[in-house]
Order: sequence, then C-alpha cells, then structure tokens
Amino acid sequence: MDLKEIQNLIKFVANSGVAEVKLEMDDVKITIRTTLENAAPEVTYVQQAPIQQALPAQNQTAIPATITPVATAVVDENSKYVTIKSPMIGTFYRKPAPDKPVFAEVGSTIQKGDVLCVIEAMKLFNEIEAEITGKIVKILVDDMSPVEFDQPLFLVDPS
Repeated sequence: MDLKEIQNLIKFVANSGVAEVKLEMDDVKITIRTTLENAAPEVTYVQQAPIQQALPAQNQTAIPATITPVATAVVDENSKYVTIKSPMIGTFYRKPAPDKPVFAEVGSTIQKGDVLCVIEAMKLFNEIEAEITGKIVKILVDDMSPVEFDQPLFLVDPS
C-alpha cells in the first residue's frame, strides 16, 4: 500500500462518519480515528511489519518495524454543542419528499420535538425529532447517505 492509497483511505474514512477503522494486511497495519465532526482524521498510525527475506547467511538481517504518524491530533472545539445521533441504521433524508423543503438548515432554531430528518429503514420512514431546544450549528451527514446506529447527525448549540 503506497502513501497515495493511504491518503485516499484517510479522506474516505473522514467523510464516511465512522469513528474508527482498523485495517490489517500482510505487511501493513493502519488505524484511523476521526473527530466528532468528521472533518479530519484525529490520529493515524501506519505500522510496517518486519519483512523476512532469505539472504545469504552472512548478510541476513530483519527490517525493523516503523511507526509513522501521518496526521496530527485535532482539538475538539465542538464540546460545548449537543450531538443528535441516529437511533437506527438506515438512509438519512433531510426532506420528507423530493419536492418538499428540508426539515432543518444550519442556523435554524429548533424546539424539542421538531422533526429534523427522516431515516428510512426496511421501507419504513422514521421521523427523527429534536431532543433539545437550540440552534443547529452543523449537519454532519449528507442527504440520502447511509447512517449507522449512534452515528452523529447534527450539532446543536443549546444556549
């Protein structure tokens, strides 16, 4: 696996909404952890496993394992916001129907019980309601994207 493939993997994981991914292949182990807002990887380590080669007896040496940090830690400045998470696995929709307006936008003021989105699971459309009153700071998932259980969907400023 070359550096370009690793960088593409980091970008894919950062945009997917997954908190952590571990990949182990024959000679490479990669762990990618992302921040709450899924904007950039928090810490990534690439570890090259030792490679043993059959060399003549007088020159036989092992290549040492290396750990190379690829990205630096990101400080989480979103700790003052409340995260609204997906209660189920399904497909995330911001609108009740394709020809209707979105339920909520960034900057919208929401009340407890307001519908924020719909998650379709097994042909059932489940309305996801606001758990708190506040202002939407960030929408963390793209429209018509698959979501996992407990995946962050919205950041809300309760103040």
